[in-house]
Amino acid sequence: MSKATVPGTKPAAPKTHHGIDHSIDLGHGNSPAAWTCVIVMLIGALIASIAFVIASSPIFWSGIAVMFVGLLAGFIMRKAGYGVGGSKLKNSGH
Repeated sequence: MSKATVPGTKPAAPKTHHGIDHSIDLGHGNSPAAWTCVIVMLIGALIASIAFVIASSPIFWSGIAVMFVGLLAGFIMRKAGYGVGGSKLKNSGH
């Protein structure tokens, strides 16, 4: 097979996205607040999923409550300065 182009065909025009800046670094949530939130919520999901398998409603709802506690802990830690770019995480210059 030849790699020659067929006469009369044009390559597709590149697609442009107007109004979206993809060069901004998002940070990916790498902070103590984010890690705490995710770890506590994963523990809650583990509790809820095990309770679902063993058919225990009180334990299931306890797992859901732990997930909400994790969300609340992450929010409080972010407000306290432990989120991305937070005041407690600034480099002191040492």
